[in-house]
Amino acid sequence: MSRTIAIGDIHGCLAALNTLIDAIQPQHDDTLITVGDYVDRGPDSKGVLDRMLELEKMCNLVPLLGNHEEMMLAVVERRMEPFGWLNHGGVQTMESYGFTGDLECVPKSHREFMSRMPSFFENDTHFVVHANYDPMLPLTEQPDDLLRWIKITEVLPGPHMSGKKAIVGHTHDRNGEIFEVAHLICIDTFCYGGRWLTALELTSGQIWQSNPDGVLRE
Repeated sequence: MSRTIAIGDIHGCLAALNTLIDAIQPQHDDTLITVGDYVDRGPDSKGVLDRMLELEKMCNLVPLLGNHEEMMLAVVERRMEPFGWLNHGGVQTMESYGFTGDLECVPKSHREFMSRMPSFFENDTHFVVHANYDPMLPLTEQPDDLLRWIKITEVLPGPHMSGKKAIVGHTHDRNGEIFEVAHLICIDTFCYGGRWLTALELTSGQIWQSNPDGVLRE
């Protein structure tokens, strides 16, 4: 039976991601939704994007666009000055690419991958966005800044008009705990800060977690 699994904010934590993938063992007919923020802050953003390109060949990968990919893509495409991004973890990302002054160190495959990332995932029972949503708007009409930038600690949205349960990331819990209310689950459990990378199977509620060193939580 196929599974639908969401994975929280990775932020360059390749060891944690690899451990989760080994534990989940995604099959060809499984859907794996990553909530965004693959890059910045953690040690190996390049390795994370390389791994995700591999995952596309293993299962139905739905890699949502996070605010950190939005910033990175704007910088490498020279649509934005780098300073704001570098202050949000971009320095660690460029170090992972071996940056020596030339943005071409970010390969074309990574740029193309980020440029085609969708803003949301939706099935019959759930939807997944990076950060937040307007409960009174269809997912196709959500503002980009709400989808990618506004933390649920700033605005906790009510139940969505669709009646479906929301899965979000972006708002990390410093204790590494999953935040859950009746209509919403936040799975950003602060991996880059030393806590956990979380994966959640949407139908069964099964959870897998790994720390930045790649140790699976029992």
